[in-house]
Amino acid sequence: MAQDPEDEGFVDTSHDLDMVPLYFSQTIEADVEAEVIRGILESNGIPVSVSSSTIPSLGFEILVPRAREEEARRLIEEQRAAGPEAAAEAEAATEE
Repeated sequence: MAQDPEDEGFVDTSHDLDMVPLYFSQTIEADVEAEVIRGILESNGIPVSVSSSTIPSLGFEILVPRAREEEARRLIEEQRAAGPEAAAEAEAATEE
């Protein structure tokens, strides 16, 4: 990787590290939903960038690396399909 000291002088010119939009919303609950999505992705090792405005009506956007976009979308869909019951079960399991 370009950040590794051993690879000094190497620059990764691929587009795999480009950040691409995964989520955008201007709804009143967008900030909460963006934080939930961020938590899901970060807990699975996917780097996330959340951009927002101090004016909520301008919305919230989540960006992920292009190389991880498909995985990120799959994780979000799995969580939506599992529903709130799965989240409650996971939380309860961590409290035991």
